[in-house]
Amino acid sequence: MQAIRIEGGRRLSGELEIQGAKNSILPILSAAVLCGGETVLHRCPALSDVYAALRIMSALGCKCRLKDGDIHINAEDLCGCCISDMLMRLMRSSIVFLGALLGRTGECELSFPGGCELGPRPIDLHLSALRAMGTSITESHGRLVCKCKGRLHGERIALSFPSVGATENIMLAACRAEGETVISNAAREPEIADLAAFLNKCGAKIIGAGSPTVTVRGVNELHGCEYTVMPDRIAAATYMCAAAATGGEVLVRGASAAELEAVISVMQQAGCKTAETSDGLFLAAPERMRAVRNIRTSPYPGFPTDAQAIVMAALTRAQGTSVFVEDIFENRFRHVDELMRMGADIRTEGRVAVVRGVKSLSGAAVVAPDLRGGAALCAAACAAEGETLISNAELIDRGYDSIETALSALGAKASRL
Repeated sequence: MQAIRIEGGRRLSGELEIQGAKNSILPILSAAVLCGGETVLHRCPALSDVYAALRIMSALGCKCRLKDGDIHINAEDLCGCCISDMLMRLMRSSIVFLGALLGRTGECELSFPGGCELGPRPIDLHLSALRAMGTSITESHGRLVCKCKGRLHGERIALSFPSVGATENIMLAACRAEGETVISNAAREPEIADLAAFLNKCGAKIIGAGSPTVTVRGVNELHGCEYTVMPDRIAAATYMCAAAATGGEVLVRGASAAELEAVISVMQQAGCKTAETSDGLFLAAPERMRAVRNIRTSPYPGFPTDAQAIVMAALTRAQGTSVFVEDIFENRFRHVDELMRMGADIRTEGRVAVVRGVKSLSGAAVVAPDLRGGAALCAAACAAEGETLISNAELIDRGYDSIETALSALGAKASRL
């Protein structure tokens, strides 16, 4: 088990180049399974989830190489369609290989995915859409056996909820299906548009990605390409919040104000000044922020659930009372108990958390409950008095490329044990 040690009480200030997006690189890696020839991906973060995806691809017969932020993939000799239970349990987003393998081979066998336990994340939307496109799906001993006779066919699919994973899986499967697929109430996240941009560069025909209606016209084959992954907007929000928690300032190079509009709005309400520059996004925080009355998570372009814990950590020292409503995942307040160990005053009931600002936090031994909760504890630790030891750092490594190095670049005293 690894841990991150942070000695707090230092005002964070400086510039930071943001990593490639975790929520973009993972579906793009699965999309590479659809392609013949070599694919080269730039700005790839060194994350445990990325390593897990590469292990899955290698087991399927792909040749993969990661070096200096670049991943070289050759899926020409793909020879498998089954993903083992052990590999599926490594990350939640492993389910996105389902659409890619069905599109490439017409069959796939896998188990239900693992990852952070944030509450039920059913894949019913994925399966019902793929059934509508001609897939036969049976469940046996905890594994899904998926097959289609010949190629999948295009279909009009209306999602009951704008699920990111379901939108990605349908897009991947539809790329090499016969005819046209239209997805209504599709997820609008920037990472969806990034996946579509990659696929289109590989020869796919996708329009409308990033809007509520996505249209995919199937093609016979896709080829490899060279592509640069978009910057990680949640990582950008994390370092902005860490700086804000200490009354500091930061320039996050590569970050986009348009992609972080909901988070920026909250930080501005808290008294921070922000500006978009040619290099990225700048934030300057007051010595002590003011509370924000109502923060409610919702699908993009609403306030992102991935940023909820991180913004909460920043507002634990705000003047007044902030209220968070979590409308996406029912178990996304698992970081609250750990923040309270550090002196935060937070009360939760169901999906609502009431945060009464305190003058100071104290360093403590805490445990990262999940990926974003662990990042929130790092942000809080930067503002706390004394030393904080955050165990379960391997959960943070799922989405952050050496978070202690990034925080140290801004002036934090952070190290890994």
